[in-house]
Amino acid sequence: MAIQTWLPIEGEDVAGALRKFLAGLLTAGYVDALLVPCRLVGEEAVTPALVESPEALEVCEPLAPVMSHNMAVMAGRLTVMDTGRRVGVWLRPCELRALIELTKLHQATLDHILTIGVDCLGTYELADYAAMVRAGKQPAELWRGAADGEAVPADGYVLRSACRMCEYPTAAGADIRIGLLGLDFPRQVLVESEEPLPVELPPAEMPARRQEVLERVRERRTAERDAVFAAWRAEVPDLRRLAERFATCIRCHNCMVACPICYCKECIFRTPTFDHEPEQYFRWAERRGVLRMPTDTLLFHITRLNHMATSCVGCGLCESACPSHLPVATLFRSVAQSVQALFNYEAGRSLEDELPLATFREDELTDLGK
Repeated sequence: MAIQTWLPIEGEDVAGALRKFLAGLLTAGYVDALLVPCRLVGEEAVTPALVESPEALEVCEPLAPVMSHNMAVMAGRLTVMDTGRRVGVWLRPCELRALIELTKLHQATLDHILTIGVDCLGTYELADYAAMVRAGKQPAELWRGAADGEAVPADGYVLRSACRMCEYPTAAGADIRIGLLGLDFPRQVLVESEEPLPVELPPAEMPARRQEVLERVRERRTAERDAVFAAWRAEVPDLRRLAERFATCIRCHNCMVACPICYCKECIFRTPTFDHEPEQYFRWAERRGVLRMPTDTLLFHITRLNHMATSCVGCGLCESACPSHLPVATLFRSVAQSVQALFNYEAGRSLEDELPLATFREDELTDLGK
């Protein structure tokens, strides 16, 4: 049974209490380092950073509602080879689920990671977060609605679309789980763990209201997701409409770079495979009358879908990275929903679930023929 405790909070300073808790893990030697969101240069950007000194946690921003990178990728880079160090990693729900997928794909290992999962109300786009800070706003004010599970965005701003339709508000399965929703925020923070922690905390009892609030959050976001997917599928019923909708793709590969699941060390799109011989371009142009340059923009997305639809966790960083503001996350999440349902698979749910792409069964998909 999980151990439940309250995190002491002074003056309603939740971020300060979380920094003190994290510092306690370092001081006790429970972890050798922490991978946490930090404000390193200026006030406008918060990025993942590796921290080894408790004093350095002054720049840690645990509640900053912004996600420059999926932390799972950074955790993979630290753990794909054994350094003998144990790292505590601060993870939103989508980041924890991506880390589970990367572990199954042998791009990370949990052997030397302490996963610290935190409730999530959503994040802003990077540019919006920076603009808010420049305007003197406090992005973390978003958490004012945590008690009711309601994000409170600043006037004139909205959360990323992927966050608005994310049906996973909690990081279930993390070694340490930081509960913020459905509690008396900012006076209560719940800390759950599977084993005793080196930081002394008073025992807690899970308030019944928390489960009610979490269920409302899931229902609201699921409804948003279903509405977005229905609209998308009505707008793009076939390949021709998909080509039209993605006509402004410039094949910059930003979505691929930002995706935590695009893990291939040798990627076909980083080879000359799609840099054809000049004569080939002229042959295509002669046959079609006109040839779009660069070629293969839609093939790029379809190939990526083939590679990672079963492991897409819906973090939406692909869409955030798109300079043409294409609904990349909506495309990938909607396809992933169908593909994962086909294999009764849920990306990031469990290490025990077999990866569909890595598992062959003679008795599956028989309706497609032999």
